[in-house]
Amino acid sequence: MPKATTARSPAPPLPLSLADVERAAKVIAGAALDTDFDHSRTLSSMLGAEIWLKFENLQFTASFKERGALNKLSALSKDERSAGVIGMSAGNHAQGVAYHARRLGISATIVMPEGTPTVKVENTRGHGAEVIVTGATLEDAAAYARQRATDKGHIFIHPYDDPLIMAGQGTIALEMLRAVPKLDVLVVPIGGGGLISGIAVAAKAIKPEIEIVGVEAELYPSMLNRIDNGTRPCRGDTLAEGIAVKSPGKLTEQIVRALVSEILLVSEIELENAVTLLIEIEKTVVEGAGAAGLAAMIQHPARFQGKHVGLVLCGGNIDTRLLASVLTRELAREGRLSELEVDLPDRPGQLARLTAALAEAGANVIEVVHQRVFTDTPAKSAAARFVVETRDRIHLDETIARLEAAGFSVAIPPRRKPR
Repeated sequence: MPKATTARSPAPPLPLSLADVERAAKVIAGAALDTDFDHSRTLSSMLGAEIWLKFENLQFTASFKERGALNKLSALSKDERSAGVIGMSAGNHAQGVAYHARRLGISATIVMPEGTPTVKVENTRGHGAEVIVTGATLEDAAAYARQRATDKGHIFIHPYDDPLIMAGQGTIALEMLRAVPKLDVLVVPIGGGGLISGIAVAAKAIKPEIEIVGVEAELYPSMLNRIDNGTRPCRGDTLAEGIAVKSPGKLTEQIVRALVSEILLVSEIELENAVTLLIEIEKTVVEGAGAAGLAAMIQHPARFQGKHVGLVLCGGNIDTRLLASVLTRELAREGRLSELEVDLPDRPGQLARLTAALAEAGANVIEVVHQRVFTDTPAKSAAARFVVETRDRIHLDETIARLEAAGFSVAIPPRRKPR
């Protein structure tokens, strides 16, 4: 898969320092959680590295974003607070701004792009902000928000390209390295770049030899394009909508160039796999962006072999319908949920004989459609389509073999074949 090592050319002084991050830690103390940073024995064994997980999905707003939002809002003057704030976000920054603005007595307006998951829109409204849903992309929403800020006199709160925002996000690195000083690598999702910038500045100042590895969805390789002058397209509906940013920050780009070792791209399948594994193994719900670090380790395992790795589970705001779809699709890929097409002689008792054979094989029938009319089978035949649950791919193969031994013709639709 595409990846790039960031350039090491001389650069101007960075717009952020360890001192900025340490000040932010004092500002947010007691209002944002110092979340758990736990070792995962199962994932470590699976991937051949020692893995620790930073559970930012357990913040009150289910995302790290409230760290930066609180740090920025706390720095506003009395007049700026009176003017109110406005931000644009695909969800998590919106909730962080809305929640802490209400805590601080500041009115907040949030502009969210069309297609933002409903859970994020409703949660943002629930925190007391006025929500405006407009714009096909985050960039469109940003343009609207900036114009409204000018028209209404609001203070614009950028989601990533702001030193105070980055400093707040960087407090995660302070907590990770304080808890586990022996970390070799931090794997961090990249959208606009605020999270990885804050983490990189703090971590590299504390432990210069540590590696910072960024992760982007293959559908939105915007920071990678900036770093290596690439022209990869940024488009499509990614599970990781929280990092689906076409235009990363200018300040964040400067920090990424200076401090990030590598940017890895991850596929949609591996994002889905990572979300599923975190539920099955760690019993924790993350959104696509929150699972990006684990997805990178799954897709590029050799890169992390034998190392002590810290992953940031940066958010847990995923639509329940989408989550159900992800889990079901992963079951299908693993051969645990499959669709079988079976041709039957159109005679009494054939469907019963087929279901009996499935029962003998130990397969659980989830759904069945028995079709005589809308099918290409011969007129004296019927088609049965079953959705069956099996233990794994081996059990699925055994089930198909048992049906064929009983005289049935069985097929798996090509688009649904398990991997």
